[in-house]
Amino acid sequence: MKSDPEVAVVRLSGMISASGRGTLNDASLAPLIDKAFSRGKPAAVALQINSPGGSPVQSSLIGARIRRMAEEKNVPVFAFVEDVAASGGYWLASAADEIFADDSSVVGSVGVISASFGAHELLARYGVERRVYTAGRSKSMLDPFRPEQPEDVERLKRLLEDIHTNFKEHVTRRRGARLAEGRDLFTGEVWLGRSAVELGLIDGIGHMKPVLRDRFGDKVRFRSYGARKSLLSRLGAQMMDDALQSVEERSAFAQYGL
Repeated sequence: MKSDPEVAVVRLSGMISASGRGTLNDASLAPLIDKAFSRGKPAAVALQINSPGGSPVQSSLIGARIRRMAEEKNVPVFAFVEDVAASGGYWLASAADEIFADDSSVVGSVGVISASFGAHELLARYGVERRVYTAGRSKSMLDPFRPEQPEDVERLKRLLEDIHTNFKEHVTRRRGARLAEGRDLFTGEVWLGRSAVELGLIDGIGHMKPVLRDRFGDKVRFRSYGARKSLLSRLGAQMMDDALQSVEERSAFAQYGL
């Protein structure tokens, strides 16, 4: 007898970073993504995305893993944006075959940013001398405790431009002819749901269950895959680490007014 269709649901919520508990990275998501595509015969995989972005490399690794599994298992992928899919979060969303969002979801930010600080004047004011010894004249590039050097800034800008090019190529490859012509969509700007539809960044306004029930029928079942917290985490350990990470994550979401 033919069973009811099943959709595997993978939640991608938080910052994207190579390290840190609770962040999104390829190492922690690999078993969940692989299981979502491989367990049984899912009619589709749904990605619930709520991320302000983060590491471009981890974004690329996760997105590439999703595409590999989708093509290997011949399973369509749907992305559903909650509050935000910006920067690396949009990289993940564009790994899907179709993207849906809420009217008020924040989408886009196809750009690259690097932020630091300069404290050399503060050190000089208090008579602190910083001593750094290197082998290789570029090894101390953009040291925040030394005056900024124009050649270091130029070198950093070249790196950022190369990463931005990779990001643009990924979005163009995945969204193709759906992207609006005559608009520069790669300035780092963000848009809300309906504007994102008009620009071709997403495919429609809709929430996960209604959209997928319309696509696969009212009897479709949903199976969720998510990371389990460690015993120490469940007992309230590492509270300071969680607090610091929460502050960083809140700051990332806050730049989009969330």
